[in-house]
Amino acid sequence: MQNIGSLCVYCGSSSRVDERYRDAATTLGIALGKRDITLVYGGGRVGLMGLCADACLEAGGKVVGIIPEHIQNLEVEHTGLTELHIVDSMHTRKKMMAERSDGFVVLPGGLGTLDETFEIVTWRQLALHDKPIVIVNSAGYWTPLLDLIDHLIDRGFCRPEHRGLYRVVNTIDEIFEALSQAPEPTVPPQTKWL
Repeated sequence: MQNIGSLCVYCGSSSRVDERYRDAATTLGIALGKRDITLVYGGGRVGLMGLCADACLEAGGKVVGIIPEHIQNLEVEHTGLTELHIVDSMHTRKKMMAERSDGFVVLPGGLGTLDETFEIVTWRQLALHDKPIVIVNSAGYWTPLLDLIDHLIDRGFCRPEHRGLYRVVNTIDEIFEALSQAPEPTVPPQTKWL
């Protein structure tokens, strides 16, 4: 497995969610800080995003936030991060997050989290990267999504081996086991992104 020095975390910006999802974000932030793994995320101070960032910082970790100017203007950016990058668009944000990360973790979230997840899985399918992707199915949150992917495979729009583009775990501790089992990357780091 490659050395994981940074992880991109995709998760929701809503605070009106089940406490189990909030706990997962906090637990992941603490785990990253204690393991000296830099958190790369969308730069927000609200919802699961803010909880994960705050927990990582409190555990002594480094946090890199990348936020588009139009969202930053809504005053939702986290101003206490190790680094905060304000960029011109969502496209630039997602590209920079991917470039700054050695792997990806998906916590519960909404449409934005789905967008980021499908894009990074698709980029892996297209061999634009081969960094590990771990979906955390906290309290069964992502089960409907996984069922949908099974439906796509059953109908012939995806291949069964596409399930191997990502790993699914149920707890935060299992993330690090999944990452430790990830193969060494073969896609050169200078590969151009979409």
